[in-house]
Order: sequence, then C-alpha cells, then structure tokens
Amino acid sequence: MDLELLRTFLEVNRMRHFGRAAEALHLTQAAVSARIKHLEGILGTAVFDRAGREIRLTPEGNRLKRHAELLLAEWRKARQEVTAGGAKNQLSISGSPRLWDVILQDWLIELRKQSPDLALITHSLSPDAQLRSLLDGVIDLAIMLDPPQLENLDAKEVAILRLVLVSDRAGVSIDEAINETFLMVDWGLAHALELQRTYPDMPEPWTRLANPRMAIRYLREIGGSAYLPLHSVISAVRRNRLFRVQGADMFLRSVFAVYPVRSDKADLIQDSLKPFSGIAGRRRRRRSSGVESQQKEAGKAEEA
Repeated sequence: MDLELLRTFLEVNRMRHFGRAAEALHLTQAAVSARIKHLEGILGTAVFDRAGREIRLTPEGNRLKRHAELLLAEWRKARQEVTAGGAKNQLSISGSPRLWDVILQDWLIELRKQSPDLALITHSLSPDAQLRSLLDGVIDLAIMLDPPQLENLDAKEVAILRLVLVSDRAGVSIDEAINETFLMVDWGLAHALELQRTYPDMPEPWTRLANPRMAIRYLREIGGSAYLPLHSVISAVRRNRLFRVQGADMFLRSVFAVYPVRSDKADLIQDSLKPFSGIAGRRRRRRSSGVESQQKEAGKAEEA
C-alpha cells in the first residue's frame, strides 16, 4: 500500500475537512479526494462518513487510524535506521542493561566526542537477543560479558570490571555479608559459577537484581551486601556510605565487543572501540587516588 494514502487519510481526519487537509499537504482538494477514494477502494469499505457538513470516521476508519499511525511510525524508524539521517557512517550498537550504567554510557559519550559525524543507534538487549540481532545483521556491534564461541563472530576484550563485595554497614564479616541479605546482581553465568566455587556454603539469595543501579539504591534504602564494580562504589566508600567487606575476594569480569568476522564496517568498529582505553586509564587514576586518600586517613587515625 502507498503510505501517502495513509498519510492523507490521517491528515483529513486531523483537519476534518478535505480543503484544509489539501492545503496542509500542498495538494489540490481533488487530489485528496482521489486518494481517499483510492484507499477506500483498496479496503473495500468507506473510512469517512461524509453525511452532512462534518466529516467523521466510520467504525472501519477508526480501526484503520491506529494501524495507519503505527505503520507510518515504523516507516519513519526504518528509514532513519537505514539512511542514518544522511550521515556518511552509521553504527548500530547493543549492550546488555547491566552494562549501560557501569561502562557503556561513558563509552558512548566519548565515542560521540571522538566521532561527531557518526550516526549512532543504540539498543539495550538481553544476551540472547544480542546474539540473534548480530546473526541477523540488525546490529553491527554488541558489548557483552559472556561472548558466544561462534566462527562467524569475533570477540575482543575492551574492558575489565573489578567486582568488590560491599555492605551498607562497616565491619561486616564475609559470613555476615554472604547470607540471606546478599543481593545477587546478574553479572553473567561465569560470575555465578565463580561465586558458588568461592563461597560453597552461601545460602540461596533471597533478592536477585538485574543491574547495579538497582543494587546501589537497594543497599542505601534497605541494606545488605552485593558485588558491584569498584569504580561505581568507590565514591560511596570514601564517604562511608558503603563499606568494603574485608577479606572478600575481588572478581574480574571481562567485557567484550562482539561483531561479525566479515563485517564491511570492520574499520569503523575498531575505531569506535578506542575510547574504552581512555576510560580505563581515567578509572585507574581514580582508584589510585582513592587508595592514597584512604592511606592518608588511616595514617591520621594511627597518629591520633
């Protein structure tokens, strides 16, 4: 179906007048009438009740209105994704919800600064949906924790998350932290297995959360403990709003960029990954600054 027929139908409904709709569409009134007649011929039913001076939708027209709006909206979205609004280069990127807060938002901002003319389309998808989208060619690049081992996909490590055990209370032991109040944040299957090996006697967590933002808010409001990225909690630890559990293992989780082996955007993808190294450098400096600050505070306490 010609989308212009639907666009004309919606404009006539909005104006409730063929003449005013024709002016808005820069057409003659006869052209607008012809389009509506053609649309009704395709559908085999009237979409407007022309009885009297006021134009109203028929019941069939009312049902068509919702579909017409959806079709035009989807077409606008498809055209934007395909043509990138006229930009020379475009990347369609996906990240899992748990990674957007801890690293991908910073990367996206740095990528925009690095490549102001690059058209970007971002998605927040589950790992399974990321894989399907990559294989179907819907996205160019996926950022994930547990990359699939497939011959037609390449995986490159771009960052490392340092997960530390924190609590809302100071002086909490490991046994007190790894109990029913422990918040199980979804850091992927590999992390869950490593956690079980490290703490074989830990009880089944009563609370499971999908991303670190939820966990930090939960710790502040309700309390408990959780494994969270060091860079995400270091500020709260410095202010004594959260406390590291002494003696608890730190877990390292690699973050991977996954993309098709034979991608025609290979060079563009490699360039887009460069900001990750700058983000890692800044976070190392912040961690070093935090350690020095804690050491100074500890020294002052000993002198006192």
